[in-house]
Amino acid sequence: MKDMIGCCGLNCTKCGAYVATQTDDDAKREEVAREWTQTHGGSFTADQINCDGCQANGKAPDWVAKMCPIHKCCAGKAQSTCADCTEYACEDLSKFHPAQSDPRKNLDALRK
Repeated sequence: MKDMIGCCGLNCTKCGAYVATQTDDDAKREEVAREWTQTHGGSFTADQINCDGCQANGKAPDWVAKMCPIHKCCAGKAQSTCADCTEYACEDLSKFHPAQSDPRKNLDALRK
């Protein structure tokens, strides 16, 4: 799988939802749904875990568009990623991904 960078700098190819979708792995979908239910403060089911990346085909999956504040911000500003923003790295991004995290490193590289 080729690297794909999401709005927030996340490498989609390292995301469980993306991997489960691309490999059509229902066990992985179940695993991701359980994990995200615990970590994201929502209730996820395996049938929701289908993602080709938040920028694939010009449209994020509905659950990404609804729950991801970073995606909402980028969409509202008509920007592909946070790296394009004049407010980079804002407080919202800093809360979402700490400065030395892989997603922030991806965004830093896009800004160069």
